[in-house]
Amino acid sequence: MSVKKNLIENWSVYKESIEKLSIVDKNESQSAKSARIKKALQDYQFFCEYYFPHLVNDDEGIVVKNGFFHNKAAYKIKDNKKIVALFEWARGHAKSTHMVVMIPLWLKAQNSANNMGLKSIKTEFKPNFNNMVVVGKSEDSAIALLGNLQAELQYNERYIHDFGEQYANGSWESGNFQTKDNISFRALGRGQSPRGLNYKGKRPDYIVVDDIDDDELSKNESRLNALFDWLMTALYNTMDMGRGRFIVVGNRISKNSIIAKMATIINIYHSTINALNDKGIPTWKEKYALEELNVVKKTIGNIAWEQEFMNNPMTKGMIFNVFNMKKTLKWNKYAHLLVYTDPSFKNNATSDYKATVLIGLTYEGEFHILKAFVDKVSISQMIDWHYELERQKPENCVIQYYMEANFAQDTLVDEFYKEGTKRGFIIPLRKDERKKPDKFQRIENLEPLFSNNRIWFSEQEKDSPGMKLLVEQFLTFARGSRANDDAPDAVEGAIHLLQKKNYTSQPSFVMGRDFIIKKNRF
Repeated sequence: MSVKKNLIENWSVYKESIEKLSIVDKNESQSAKSARIKKALQDYQFFCEYYFPHLVNDDEGIVVKNGFFHNKAAYKIKDNKKIVALFEWARGHAKSTHMVVMIPLWLKAQNSANNMGLKSIKTEFKPNFNNMVVVGKSEDSAIALLGNLQAELQYNERYIHDFGEQYANGSWESGNFQTKDNISFRALGRGQSPRGLNYKGKRPDYIVVDDIDDDELSKNESRLNALFDWLMTALYNTMDMGRGRFIVVGNRISKNSIIAKMATIINIYHSTINALNDKGIPTWKEKYALEELNVVKKTIGNIAWEQEFMNNPMTKGMIFNVFNMKKTLKWNKYAHLLVYTDPSFKNNATSDYKATVLIGLTYEGEFHILKAFVDKVSISQMIDWHYELERQKPENCVIQYYMEANFAQDTLVDEFYKEGTKRGFIIPLRKDERKKPDKFQRIENLEPLFSNNRIWFSEQEKDSPGMKLLVEQFLTFARGSRANDDAPDAVEGAIHLLQKKNYTSQPSFVMGRDFIIKKNRF
């Protein structure tokens, strides 16, 4: 088995970071050492901070505390020697670091302390494992994770100082190594034969399957089913009748994935952690600020954000997949201009967008989406959008402004009035009094207009953040989806009103010397 050069280079860098930061005081008293070990065996947070500063410190050397979910997972795994667990955590939330490195070494430390004669150190439970198997998307990815484990056991002076010499023989480069207390560590690529994993008569009893999903696999149903069967038969059954810890970690990149299939198994322990919780607050608040997560979301787009950071994969274009774009007319060339706003007053991570769209209706009956403002903003910023549109319009055209009647209540009207008083002009906001039917049906009914080239997006605005997000929300629109749909809802509201006006208009004619122009009167 050959190991790629970049894996060896990465391992060397990792090893150096361990050696640099895992400094010990060899002159400390035995009582101080024993007190620290006792605390480390019982307190996972302390264990991580003391033994792994190279993993938990930020670039400035400041400790980044574990999230509550890291510690909860550690205690759950520690207290259950027989468990099947799925940890469905967002990207960037240290899944591999904890499940592959720190938690196993915490478990191993319990036994190491006993083997060193520190039996006076009491914990509620004495967990142990004899044969750990790391499963990766590929053999190389599993070997890389195994390398991190060996580097810790071979070069982490703090761990060695407190729990004794660890490494015995073997090499991560060849896919397996052993420690002095006869624990085996193996690497395995997904789908590879798990035969021969027994070590000195001991079956695997800590198996961690790390991020084995990918986009290609999710698109191939037969391959996915075959891999899931391998996972839950060949691999799982290498344990002795389920005696051991079987742990699967990753984020849900597709509705058709190993993670999604694992989540359907009854009686497994299932932990789901998204970057933002239901209140829109960073789940790992000790590391991430809301502002920086919002920057990431705007940078990668809503679809990628939901998939990678919210465990909410979206199938693009299930209903809407035709997005016509053209250079649109000057505003005063339209038969009618209408602005519709969905204020979306709900305050949670999935429903707190505010959306305002400006749509022009041509004399030929096309609907042109001229402007789109879609963002998580305050009411005052939303009102600013309206005045910005009014500022941009030519003098010889009129824009009608609408908002759903349920939203356009006295408080909001007062806000428009206050802002208008400051500016010297009050936006003439109208209430949409329609009793709206089911939202999904309303928005889905727009699809024929897209397919029949009746709805067009402004080419001039194609790169604006609001227009991009509007298209994304149409792409991910589907019944039962947790994707945001505030912008499509605003488009539906505007087009419904424009269609109503168009259908009830009476034709009139303007006579010229050499031609007759037919137009609609509104």
